[in-house]
Amino acid sequence: MSEQKYKLVTGKDDADFCKRITKLLAQGYELYGSPAISFNGEHMVVIQAVVQVVVK
Repeated sequence: MSEQKYKLVTGKDDADFCKRITKLLAQGYELYGSPAISFNGEHMVVIQAVVQVVVK
């Protein structure tokens, strides 16, 4: 049996956001869908879903 861990990662569109996503990918997560980006009045905000299949 398996289950999926799902995370929705959000943050300012900068190098730190990219590092967070890269770290999750290295931990076995996979990108889920396309990223979304929006302007909050101050800066661009990115949202990316990631999933990881966990076998029980």
